[in-house]
Amino acid sequence: MRDLLPPALLAALLSACSLAPKYQRPAAPVPDSWPVAPAAAAEGSVAAADQGWRDVLGDPRLQAVVALALSNNRDLRVASLNVELARARYGIARSAQFPELDASGNYLRARTPLDQSVVRVPYTSSMWTVGVGVTAWELDLWGRVRSLKEAALQSWFSTVEAQRAAHLSLVAETASLYLATRALDEEVDLTRRTLSLVQSSYDLTRRRYEVGQVSELDLRTAEVQVETARVNLAALSQQRALLGDALVLLVGAPLPDDLPPPAPLDASGIVADLPAGLPSDLLRRRPDLLGAEHSLMAASANIGAARAAFFPTISLTAQGGFSSVEIDHLFDQSSGMWMFSPRITLPIFDGGRNSANLKVTEVSRDLAVAQYEKSIQVAFREVADALQSRGEIETQIDGLSRRSAAAERRYQLAQLRFEKGVDSSLVVLSAQQDLYAAQQLLVQARLARLQNLVGLYRALGGGWLERTAQGEPKG
Repeated sequence: MRDLLPPALLAALLSACSLAPKYQRPAAPVPDSWPVAPAAAAEGSVAAADQGWRDVLGDPRLQAVVALALSNNRDLRVASLNVELARARYGIARSAQFPELDASGNYLRARTPLDQSVVRVPYTSSMWTVGVGVTAWELDLWGRVRSLKEAALQSWFSTVEAQRAAHLSLVAETASLYLATRALDEEVDLTRRTLSLVQSSYDLTRRRYEVGQVSELDLRTAEVQVETARVNLAALSQQRALLGDALVLLVGAPLPDDLPPPAPLDASGIVADLPAGLPSDLLRRRPDLLGAEHSLMAASANIGAARAAFFPTISLTAQGGFSSVEIDHLFDQSSGMWMFSPRITLPIFDGGRNSANLKVTEVSRDLAVAQYEKSIQVAFREVADALQSRGEIETQIDGLSRRSAAAERRYQLAQLRFEKGVDSSLVVLSAQQDLYAAQQLLVQARLARLQNLVGLYRALGGGWLERTAQGEPKG
């Protein structure tokens, strides 16, 4: 027993050996702070990633549409199935660590001819065999099997994060597309009102033209305005229909008729207080970054498996059971049999296959590092762009609101002067054009503001939770 202890101890030590490189997270290739300082977060404010999307997206109709998308979107369903597939593949890789135990039974009946018979007469024989055995179980001395299991595990984790990233993107894309439809609804309503105004102005101009108070130029100019408004209304209505179809496709089901009534853009209820935190927070908040890091870990583990291929492989095959020519004596003590067959394989010449395979894994690891670093840079840019745009959009909305109010007052004054005969209809039409353009730009600026908030929410890792978690947020 004492003679067997050192080899057993050595085998135990070797079983803990792994040739995979020790993983070290690459340094983030981004600055430690945002290029534009975000607004100071209120004390005790919850990070964006910890805020539930129902609490951030305040419009009840929008909440219902997002919930439908999370239930019916096919891309998200595919991402969930990919998680199940990766988990099953991990189970396959993990099973290789354990011996495969098989039970077998066999019956053989054969006739031996005269020229092959040792008793010099032909005869017929039977053989009954039952047993339990292990076939080619690899002793994982160099960690090859464990490295493959670790690679499958990290691939599974990466797929889980990819599913979370798809979830976040779906929430943001659905919200952004829904807001775009609401903006088009407002533009369609605005164009209808404008058409009504220019039609009234045209009718008045036509009556004055019939009595000789205005020229044909005024009449045709007013007519152009009417037809232009009709064309704009048709174009916007078409865009709204196409955008509605896109929203239905994204949601994955027709929108039900019993949805809550929509809220106007300027009262959408989307939370504007989204603390940006530090760029380093993205590494543990963004699922796409976590997924890229797990892919990097999987690539590192594959290097360990490739390195282990240069070392001897020891596998064990063993079987034990009973064998007899008569079934009545199959389980007699004298019918017992066993077989033990260790096998060692030492690679000598493989045409450079192992070296090439190792090179492939090393380059794959370097590619994973580059992809991970690029993912960090993309995430940093998305947040930085959203922060940069937020202040500028607010300034635009403030200016456009004042411009729209001034244009509306100018139109009212021009209309009064035209009705009293002080100014021509051209002044009214010019004022109406300016008013329509200012109101349209204001709607688009409000849409840009809301989509910016939704984009910032996703860029900061928000959208996974349905409701904001109570208590301290988990880091």
